[in-house]
Amino acid sequence: MTFSQALPKSLSPSRLQDFQACPRRYQYASVERLPQPASYAATKGRFVHHVFEKLLAADAAERTRDRALSLVPDAVTHVLDEGVRRDLNLDEASETALIDEATAIIDTYFTMEDPSHVVHEGVELRLAATIESTPLFGILDRLDRDEAGDLVIVDYKTGGLPNRDYDAKTFANTELYAALCEAKLGERPRRIRLMYVAKGETIERPVTEVVARARVASAASAWERIKLFYDEGAFPARPSRNTCRFCAYTETCRASGVPVPEV
Repeated sequence: MTFSQALPKSLSPSRLQDFQACPRRYQYASVERLPQPASYAATKGRFVHHVFEKLLAADAAERTRDRALSLVPDAVTHVLDEGVRRDLNLDEASETALIDEATAIIDTYFTMEDPSHVVHEGVELRLAATIESTPLFGILDRLDRDEAGDLVIVDYKTGGLPNRDYDAKTFANTELYAALCEAKLGERPRRIRLMYVAKGETIERPVTEVVARARVASAASAWERIKLFYDEGAFPARPSRNTCRFCAYTETCRASGVPVPEV
């Protein structure tokens, strides 16, 4: 098989995660660019992120709860578009439920920090750099300066808290962001802060050179395999209950003969 679509120009942490879970998922999402229907959880996450982005972009004194709630109608307009409404089969009741859940998350956020005291270098900060011959790209929710003047990566999470036995996987994406920051800005962030805004809890981890380099090496290895599979015209599938459970392409795989397990 020869792909009619060009290979993506860069590799993001989320697409790297796709590839590491199942190369075929990467093929469908990033090479063939097959549409993925919106999910309720992802839509709620985008909704909350939209409000936080606008809130933190405002002057410090304006970052109030009332200002955040005033941004909810704008999130409705920009996030709950026609395609999302169709995918989620949203009616008045389910839209109200989603907005209520998002509003509850916004309320919880204000118990975690006072955004008027946040000093940041950017929100929804887009970074791109080639490291070890690997073109990397990422969008950071926030890049802060702490009281000591050090950089801190802040990532909002709208889902449940992770099992602490899986901290290495939990921080994998943001540790690659740290390498991107160092390559692009000339400064390695000192810490990573994951804000589980639906639960009101924060998990932090220091950034070490060893871990950042390991994340880059893993991405570089994946990029070489991505190019190889692309040239060969096929990305292997790795079906499993865990991998396929939340994948948007299970029916596409089944149609191509992949033995997708029932989940």
